[in-house]
Amino acid sequence: MARAGIGIGSNLGDPAANVRAGIDALAEAGTIVARSRLYRTRPWGLAGQPDFFNAAVILETALSPRELLNRMKDLERKLGRTQTERWGPRVIDFDILFYGELHVDEPGLQIPHPRLQERAFALVPLAEIDARYAEDAAKLPAAERASVEANS
Repeated sequence: MARAGIGIGSNLGDPAANVRAGIDALAEAGTIVARSRLYRTRPWGLAGQPDFFNAAVILETALSPRELLNRMKDLERKLGRTQTERWGPRVIDFDILFYGELHVDEPGLQIPHPRLQERAFALVPLAEIDARYAEDAAKLPAAERASVEANS
């Protein structure tokens, strides 16, 4: 079994409920051993869209990284995600932030997530449940940290 950090986000429909449903759905991929609070965050990458709700979980899984990615893509479709523009609005989004100590660089799969250190919406919730990321979260510019507020 491996431990994987998963980032979850939504900004369409009822985004808080969508993130909670996403967390519940991840039980199909393993056992959730930690979960962050829900955070309301400003959009990143594409302005002019609703705020996101984000969270992070640590998932204990027997799936390989590629199997986990494929399972998460299936869960996204089941939860109503359709393809939109890059960084655009979405019903649900799952990202593998880390997978044990593994480093993977394959087409469509990079672990650890290559932009984790720049994304407060993923790093702050992850730091809440995994102390290894607390220092990185503290290094984010104050304006970035301020864009992420705990909601529940």
